[in-house]
Amino acid sequence: MSETNATDARAALLKALPKIELHLHLEGSIQPETALALARKNNVTLPPCESPAELYAYETLDAFLAVYDAIAASVIDAADFHRITYEMLESAAGNGARYVEFFMSLGAHKNVPFERQFEGIRAGMRDAARDFQIQSAMVPGINREETPAQAEAYLDRVLANRGDDLIGIGLDYFEAPHPPEPFAAVYARAKREGLHLTAHAGEAGPAPFITGVLDVLGVERIDHGYNIMEDPALVERCRNLGVLFTCCPSTTLYTTPHKDLSAPDHPIRRMREAGLTICINSDDPPMFLTDLGNEYLNAMEQLGFSAEDISRSVYATIDNAWVDASTRARWRSEWGPEIERITAALAALD
Repeated sequence: MSETNATDARAALLKALPKIELHLHLEGSIQPETALALARKNNVTLPPCESPAELYAYETLDAFLAVYDAIAASVIDAADFHRITYEMLESAAGNGARYVEFFMSLGAHKNVPFERQFEGIRAGMRDAARDFQIQSAMVPGINREETPAQAEAYLDRVLANRGDDLIGIGLDYFEAPHPPEPFAAVYARAKREGLHLTAHAGEAGPAPFITGVLDVLGVERIDHGYNIMEDPALVERCRNLGVLFTCCPSTTLYTTPHKDLSAPDHPIRRMREAGLTICINSDDPPMFLTDLGNEYLNAMEQLGFSAEDISRSVYATIDNAWVDASTRARWRSEWGPEIERITAALAALD
């Protein structure tokens, strides 16, 4: 089989593979054509571009976040939130995802009441479940660039709109100058309220930020985490604890110094080789010119993942999804034969 045919075969198998997405941002999933349509509808000015594809052009994390915020400002009414949620889950389902825990940047939609946002998002989740048989849950993200007092007020508004489909909180936005420790109190309150906890750490920030989210915020899993490789003792600790890192290959090309997925020193490759528990995710797929199936393909063809590594990634998402034990056991039972069949086919292509 030619290299091109092998790639096509892998891509088809990986797209069909049953998956869970644990690191996906609602606002980062807005297709460029949708962003332009909503901006026109709501009379919002976006960064100048000659085509929809040019809208998503940036080389650093802070430049990406500027575009992210501009696009979020174009999402205003409940129908807008329904549209972007439905389209996000449609894409995820088309790439084999059967369950998604997604982040939302509720504060990025300036002057839009949280109640209106939740109304549209929940409608999109219901319609996607009906049309694509994909289940989903919400994880509002706290903007680490704001103050702890603002984070407390944010949590108040989140809890006022809580339902069974709102299961946790995260910490995101520009990491490097904003360590996690100031958010200890709001995380402690979220835990008392029964929310699960995660945080972006070690993407643009140093390895001590990973220690901070573990020891001070008490997170259950870590989003990105690439700079853990700066600290061998922390690697050993997280390996022994089985801490899950939700890794996003294409994102690293934009938000980290690592611009070559095939490089031997790429941190996701090194994390896998070090025995850390990692899973593959798509983060902000259209903004990084990817989708979930393509991220799994990148893992195999660029980052050196074997078919067994792919299987481990899928099972890691099942084991670390914020669902009850009976649901986890059912997924393993129902999806297991498909996962084993597809990973065996992937192994046969090597």
